[in-house]
Amino acid sequence: MKALILVGGFGTRLRPLTLSFPKPLVDFANKPMILHQIEALKEVGVTEVVLAINYRPEVMINFLKDFEDKLGITITCSQETEPLGTAGPLALARDKLADGSGEPFFVLNSDVISEYPFAELIKFHKSHGGEATIMVTKVDEPSKYGVVVMEEATGRVDRFVEKPKIFVGNKINAGIYLLNPSVLDRIELRPTSIEKEVFPQIAADQKLYAMVLPGFWMDVGQPRDYITGLRLYLDSLRKKSAARLATGAHVVGNVLVHESAKIGEGCLIGPDVAIGPGCIVEDGVRLSRCTVMRGVRIKKHACISNSIIGWHSTVGQWARIENMTILGEDVHVCDEVYSNGGVVLPHKEIKSSILKPEIVM
Repeated sequence: MKALILVGGFGTRLRPLTLSFPKPLVDFANKPMILHQIEALKEVGVTEVVLAINYRPEVMINFLKDFEDKLGITITCSQETEPLGTAGPLALARDKLADGSGEPFFVLNSDVISEYPFAELIKFHKSHGGEATIMVTKVDEPSKYGVVVMEEATGRVDRFVEKPKIFVGNKINAGIYLLNPSVLDRIELRPTSIEKEVFPQIAADQKLYAMVLPGFWMDVGQPRDYITGLRLYLDSLRKKSAARLATGAHVVGNVLVHESAKIGEGCLIGPDVAIGPGCIVEDGVRLSRCTVMRGVRIKKHACISNSIIGWHSTVGQWARIENMTILGEDVHVCDEVYSNGGVVLPHKEIKSSILKPEIVM
């Protein structure tokens, strides 16, 4: 089987992290976002992954070469010369996806984090005999989204309603699809929306089905959703494996610590914390609802909450970082500095407090 992952775009909502790496390579729970998807695809027999990309393809391919060898899966790029939307990239990669086997192929949005029930999706797709299957997820406020109206008994999609004023359902597109090669015949090589142009056509022909996604789902393409997604992911992970922590740290809730990280005495860590490879967390540090990426050093008695600390950054003693502060790569926060929602570009030194959300150039 094959899969196409939509990784086009500049990742502006996750800046300053995407100033250092393309968005799919930004760490999420101690590994690049896109690697979560590739590993799950490999588990269900996918042998080739095509990355539909228009931004820094050489960085993506060079980075993923090691994983290609380790996983035994082929990773190639299909590069756009202009933005093609969410359907155009399928037409561009037609020759890679339609190999004559008739096998369906996966299409994924690269921002999506979930438990990836791909085996169940394959089984459901083959059972209904339609042309395409989309995964849907339930939401509390459907009026904010495009709602998928479907037959509950069979899963057949009837129509799509954009931001409905009255209740028509609570299921939205989850950005995970399994498509027959015939879908490619419906798509022209031009900027096209698969959600607004292609899927409604297939639904009108009564060949589009939807499967409700079990477990959690989150689009982690912006900081607040990234932190929410981390909580959901760690909660799911906790049920499968235990986190590792050094002696002397007290853990509250779901925590993931890389085996190479060093944790000092008297730390209070959690809930919902991921600490990456090579990190050093000194004595008395307090961490909650945050990601600490590879090579970060957090000095004694610092406090970090609801924030993302970028690669190889340093947080000084007694510093306080909170309220969706995002530190880019190699940012150095001095001792006793306070950041209230600061967004700091890479390679900066912060000597004075940031009292309100702002971008530090």
